[in-house]
Amino acid sequence: MALLLHEHIQPEGALGLWRIEEPEAWFLTQLDLAPSELQQLERLRGRRRAEWLAARQLVHQMSGRTERAIFWKDEYGKPHLRDSVYDISISHSHGLAAAIAAPKAVGIDIQKIVPKLERLAAKYMRPVEIESLAEGKDRLPQLHVFWGAKEALYKAYGRRALDFRKHIHISSFHYQQEGGAIAGCIEKDGLQLRFQLQYQCQEEHMLVYAMEAQGE
Repeated sequence: MALLLHEHIQPEGALGLWRIEEPEAWFLTQLDLAPSELQQLERLRGRRRAEWLAARQLVHQMSGRTERAIFWKDEYGKPHLRDSVYDISISHSHGLAAAIAAPKAVGIDIQKIVPKLERLAAKYMRPVEIESLAEGKDRLPQLHVFWGAKEALYKAYGRRALDFRKHIHISSFHYQQEGGAIAGCIEKDGLQLRFQLQYQCQEEHMLVYAMEAQGE
């Protein structure tokens, strides 16, 4: 098995990371997928199938349950666990799958660090966020933190219809190679939701996860 990371996060939650090395057949023998899940899998092609399976295997191992909880999607496409009060979020990129679970709104994103994100910055970042970027070698990973943070908040919100520039705001921060904490919020139609986020580099990927702030 290729479980890279499984740790508890405060105040109550779990974070996991899986390096996808197993063949599809191995996951199928482990997961005992429900008919609804098999229908979802049948619509996938190529490496997306293994990524989809790995995310579910990861969440199951994080749960500590003997019997795996079935995944289901709501009307917005947000994944949930049957018979669980925990909110979940999953992500995958280039051979890694990540997941987070907690009894409050959460979101996660993992993204391979690639230069092309620089060209897309103006499409997802506000001018004040772009102005806060570092120069030199830290600029590209910091761009990925901003992107991952906004993806994580989008998933935590779970109801789509969010504009990354207009509705999702990430506070300025000093990028740290060892990882760090940042703050973010969603502002839309008079609603304001605040989140605490953490970021870290994992095998040339940027991992960012968000949890709704206490008291919000």
